[in-house]
Amino acid sequence: MKVVVGLGNPGSQYAGTRHNVGWLVMDRLAERAGWDGRGRQRDSSNVVGGRYRGLDLTLVKPLTYMNDSGLAVRKVMAREHAPLSDILIVADDFALPFGKLRFREAGSHGGHNGLRSIIDELGTEKFARLRVGIGDPVRNARDHVLSRFEPDETQRLDELLDAAADAVEGWARDGTSKAANRFNTFALRPADADRLAPPGAVDGPPDEHGIRRTKTGWRRMLPGKQGDEHDA
Repeated sequence: MKVVVGLGNPGSQYAGTRHNVGWLVMDRLAERAGWDGRGRQRDSSNVVGGRYRGLDLTLVKPLTYMNDSGLAVRKVMAREHAPLSDILIVADDFALPFGKLRFREAGSHGGHNGLRSIIDELGTEKFARLRVGIGDPVRNARDHVLSRFEPDETQRLDELLDAAADAVEGWARDGTSKAANRFNTFALRPADADRLAPPGAVDGPPDEHGIRRTKTGWRRMLPGKQGDEHDA
C-alpha cells in the first residue's frame, strides 16, 4: 500500500489557494480513480483509497491545518502500518516557478510549515516529497501562498494537476529516483495570450488603477494583499 499525503488547509476560505495545491492533486487522483466523494474522515484526515491501475493507493488530505500536518501523517502511518518508504508528501513550493515539479527523497522543510511539522513529528527528514511550484512571491510570502492563481496560471492549472497526478502514479510504480528522472524536467506550456481575459473583462486582471471587474461588481485590489479586494 502506497500512502500519498497532499498538504493543505481545511475551510472554504482556503479552497483553490496556492497553499492547497497538494489537496488539488489528491482530488485529481481521486477523480481519475472514481473515488471522488467517497472519502471518509478519520485520524484527523479525509482519506480515500483502493485499487487503481494495479496500484494499492491511499490518498490523504490532513484536516489539522498546515502547521500540524505531522499529527495527521503520524496517525495515518500507524493505521496503515506504512513504512516511510511507502509515504509520499505532495506540497506547494514558492521556491519553484509555477508549474515545475520536483521530487526529493529527503531534505529540510525549506520554510514550509507543513513539511516542518511532519519532520518534527516523525523525527526524520528521510521521506519522499513531490514539490509543486506555485511561483515566487512578489510581495509577502504568506499572502502569496494563501492567494488564488492568476488568470494565466488558472488557464494551465488543469495541465499542471494532471502532470502532478501522473508523477504520483510514477512514484507509486517505480519509486522516487525513477519518477524524479522523468518528472523533474517537466515544463508547463506558456500561457496562451489570446485566451487571457483583458483588463475590464469579468475576472480579468486589474487595470492600471488596481480595479478589477468580477461577477459581482468592480473591486479595488488591496495593496500588498494579492487576492483581497474592496468594492470600488
